[in-house]
Amino acid sequence: MYSMTSPPAARRPLLGLAAACLSSLLGGSAVVATRFAVAEIGPVALAALRYGLGALLLGGLVLLWRRQRLTRRDWLPVLLLGALFFAAFPALFSASLAHTTAARGALALASLPFLTLLVAALLGRESLSALKLAGVLLALAGVALALIAGRDLAAPPGAWRGDLLMLLTALLGAIFNALARPYMARLGALGFTAWAMLAGAVMLNLVAWDGSAREAVMTLSGAAWAAITYLGVIGAALIFYLWGLGLAHASPTQVAVTVALNPVSAMTLGALLLHEPVGGALPLGLGAVLLGIAAVNWPAPVPKPPPAGPRQV
Repeated sequence: MYSMTSPPAARRPLLGLAAACLSSLLGGSAVVATRFAVAEIGPVALAALRYGLGALLLGGLVLLWRRQRLTRRDWLPVLLLGALFFAAFPALFSASLAHTTAARGALALASLPFLTLLVAALLGRESLSALKLAGVLLALAGVALALIAGRDLAAPPGAWRGDLLMLLTALLGAIFNALARPYMARLGALGFTAWAMLAGAVMLNLVAWDGSAREAVMTLSGAAWAAITYLGVIGAALIFYLWGLGLAHASPTQVAVTVALNPVSAMTLGALLLHEPVGGALPLGLGAVLLGIAAVNWPAPVPKPPPAGPRQV
């Protein structure tokens, strides 16, 4: 007998992969919602509202259901990881989308699995195999094919600044992916994500509310409030709980490679809601992404036992 919170060991990587895939698919909608709302409120205040709301929701669930408490040995690492992933990461993410399109931003963010593989290997958290590297590069190629082939990715002046900011955002995410797993194991995905997001949200709110940000909040449109609410509930609480669940049950690269699904949904929603152009290579690019995810998650061969020696009479 097993529970949903403690699946059998054989099923844990599959659970992690499924959670990470759903997180990344929903992440595409967060790219579009961020792109929509950032023009009215600015990147730092938007991130403060998004992760403040997400932290309140997850913190309430922790208090009601699980009541995880930070130990003395965990509070500082969780605080630092929260500042990295839920303060610096979203601030740079939002700032990037203030300068570039949702599609270009999603393409730059698709470097996350490659950077995660490198960082995890450098830190000794994961082995660097040819199959994993090939899968990561195939997924990245699929993203590039879906976004570039058959379309013009020309962006507003200064879009290169947004692209570089998104690459830096991906590097911060890679560091988080490589370092967070031991704390996920001790606190659980919900507990760790709630505490880390709370730490990041507090830091964001300490620096976000200058006079212009407070004035912007007072004049936000109803559509912008709807986007912010969506970002808090889905784009913060749900997406990052699922991401933490993935990291708790699969390797950093197995989880990170699923972020290649993010641009596919971002491109589709960007076309529908932001009227950004879409090329005709989406099915081919999606196929490459799925093959890359499969390659990274392909089980390693089990070494055969050595042959038995001759029987002694």
